[in-house]
Amino acid sequence: MKSNILNFGLLLVACTLFTFTACTDLEVDEVDSTIIEGEGGAATSDPGELLASLYNDLAAMTDQANIYALATHTSDEMIPPTRGVDWGDNGVWRVMHAHTWDATNSWIVGSWNQLNERVFKATRILASSPSPQQAAEAKFLRAYYMHQVIDYFGQVPFREANEGVDVDPRVLTRAEAFDFVVSDLESAIADLPSVAPTANNTQASKAAANALLARMYVNKGVWTAGDAAGPYSFDGADMDKAAAAVDAITAEGYALDADYFNNFEPTGESEIIFTSDSGSPQNRCWMTLHYSQNPSGWNGFTTLAEFYDLFDANDSRIGNPQGVADGSEFSGIGRGFLIGQQIGDDGSETIDSRTQQPLSFTRDVPLAGAATDKGIRVMKYHPSTFGDTKYRLLRYADAYLLKAEALMRKGDSAGALDMVNNLRSMRGADALGSIDERAMLDERGRELYWEGLRRQDQIRFGTFADTWAEKSVTDPTRVLFPIPSVALASNPNLTQNPGY
Repeated sequence: MKSNILNFGLLLVACTLFTFTACTDLEVDEVDSTIIEGEGGAATSDPGELLASLYNDLAAMTDQANIYALATHTSDEMIPPTRGVDWGDNGVWRVMHAHTWDATNSWIVGSWNQLNERVFKATRILASSPSPQQAAEAKFLRAYYMHQVIDYFGQVPFREANEGVDVDPRVLTRAEAFDFVVSDLESAIADLPSVAPTANNTQASKAAANALLARMYVNKGVWTAGDAAGPYSFDGADMDKAAAAVDAITAEGYALDADYFNNFEPTGESEIIFTSDSGSPQNRCWMTLHYSQNPSGWNGFTTLAEFYDLFDANDSRIGNPQGVADGSEFSGIGRGFLIGQQIGDDGSETIDSRTQQPLSFTRDVPLAGAATDKGIRVMKYHPSTFGDTKYRLLRYADAYLLKAEALMRKGDSAGALDMVNNLRSMRGADALGSIDERAMLDERGRELYWEGLRRQDQIRFGTFADTWAEKSVTDPTRVLFPIPSVALASNPNLTQNPGY
């Protein structure tokens, strides 16, 4: 018996691609291929153990690099300023924001590796004599990972569990992969459990499958288009299917939470469809907070002033720029967007330890050469909830707005407007007088900021090739990332995406 390395066209490299000098605290815990035992094919394992491992793999979604970096740093809601040598990292962050990445970018390579490895692990579960519910959970998780390969790369290498390493994985086109994912989800629903909304929904469920189905059908016009860069058309029948999937979630008891930030607290239940019990939700806190705050962060990512300006002043989702400072630990940290003078837990002004000046976050922020106080910080997973809050992967508000968008695209502007204004009323924002694509995109941005959906939304609404602060590239082919160079070399069935 010998060990074979199963190659999806993945990079076979050592763990460290870069030496990180910024306060990123990154740990690389991925392997670049799936290592299996046996001659000529994949050995099966206990399906329960494999399934538990696949759930644990959701930890990758909580990292600030790789999959999350592709989803957020390429959009108009986040910028990764380099502050001196901090967050320089050979420019890997800056090129994501500027849309100047190439096929060797470490976050692109890492995402390709992580997602495809997880797809294959799910396939192994299905070949390991699982129970009907285990098979349904594996299909859901395979769909969850594969839909991101569709979104990011536009083609999906696929290997059957019994194929050996001498077989080049076949490659599904974007349309073929779309049908594959929908088939997995639709066939899984019958054997998935009905789960009521709770803060700790860490298991695949009917609601989770329907939430992902709604996302699939709303994006179908993008993900099955003849040209990935568009134009896109949205079929009314697909919009009906998306709306029906959301209605099925509502019928299971899911509803909007009147307290927006409760969604990111251990007490939040009504919107929580699917979460990860693995990983570090606190990364979302550390990656943005300043060194001199409590807790001390990595002084990294901020939002853009233009994105911040999408909010009404009375919109509860904008949060409070400072905490309550009641003397308890972390009480000086606000929620939402942190701007202006920051305070400690006792209410005193926080002092920037590097400049010895009061720490006041500014609206302006350059991509390179940024001072430590530049940029509006964002806080959804508050440090007071460390260790208690699961990372939110699917939330009812996303599904709710997907239904509103489906109604709008079918021509039911009145129904879409009613839904959006109902949400805005709960968030304390003024009602809109009308709804169109720009207004719908903006509303999704206000509700779902920093939850990893902005890039996908911008592509669907046709704004991803626009310019914004520190980003001047308008290349429409950037809607897809490149296939990593070594993946192309190792699997001749892959072809490079246009523009690379």
